[in-house]
Amino acid sequence: MEVTDRIKKFFGKEKNTKLAVILGAAGMFLILLSSVIPDKERPVNIKEENVPQFSEDYRSDTEKELREFLEQIEGAGDVRVYITVGSSERYVYAAEGKKSRTEERSEEEEKYVIIGGENGKTPVIQRVELPEITGAAVICTGGDIPEVRERIYRTVSAALGLPTGKIYVTKLG
Repeated sequence: MEVTDRIKKFFGKEKNTKLAVILGAAGMFLILLSSVIPDKERPVNIKEENVPQFSEDYRSDTEKELREFLEQIEGAGDVRVYITVGSSERYVYAAEGKKSRTEERSEEEEKYVIIGGENGKTPVIQRVELPEITGAAVICTGGDIPEVRERIYRTVSAALGLPTGKIYVTKLG
């Protein structure tokens, strides 16, 4: 009985005002509390360190394969190849989404697919796009012979998908 009497005495005539103040304070406390407690649904920081880095290996392997290929051209002789890349590899992460459409508007929501492991959460990689090759330089012992140069220009252009204006061929000196 003592508790009920105290509650009745506290509210008195200004019952609605005090109740609104108490509920408002409780709401602000819950908002503050929610910003402190970690949320399981918050987005995960996607770090590139979780993914193997291979753009430099890709460039050097492509140079080696192209060099070995160009050495097969008659008259090319000893060949050196240098390739330039415009960017590093690009990671495309798996995502799932849902679409909703009404007469007035359409909404689309997309979230990354995340898997949990011993070291925390990791995004699922759907594919890795290779770096874009932007140019090539070839030096070879037969680089001063017009027929050999033409064959090398055409071969490099076809192999790398580059216009001949982004390829340079010269004599190995």
